[in-house]
Amino acid sequence: MWKRIDHPPKIKAGNGPQAGQFKTLGSAGESAVPHPLELSEFQSFPVFEDISRHIKEVGAQLVKKVNAIFQLDITKDGKTILQWTVDLKNGPGDMYLGSARLPADTIFTIPEPIFMELVLGKMNPQKAFLAGKFKVSGRVLLGQKLERVFKDWAKL
Repeated sequence: MWKRIDHPPKIKAGNGPQAGQFKTLGSAGESAVPHPLELSEFQSFPVFEDISRHIKEVGAQLVKKVNAIFQLDITKDGKTILQWTVDLKNGPGDMYLGSARLPADTIFTIPEPIFMELVLGKMNPQKAFLAGKFKVSGRVLLGQKLERVFKDWAKL
């Protein structure tokens, strides 16, 4: 388990914790978020970073249209390997690495290869969900709004 020992300004996506910000308290099992050096190993990571940049550019407009917080749990072999949060409910909007800081309206649990097919437009999200390719909890219908955000990003 980790405990913050200092309080720097809010950490943005892409700016991981600095050395010395945490101290070990004891084992709490395996972390869902990998060590920053390992992030480049995930094929979805550059996609998330690019979508994050898009949200920073047009986030205020998206907050007005979407008004929801989404958490995406990316899995491999049934275990969460990466978590991203898309906050299109508060302020100018934000997308950051890690679990939702406020309660998420919708949580997606998606294997990484399925996520890549969905975001690249190779798979229909509704058909994939109905076929059991990924799980959704919370307000399921809000997923259609996130789909539109990803489609707008894909047009760039």
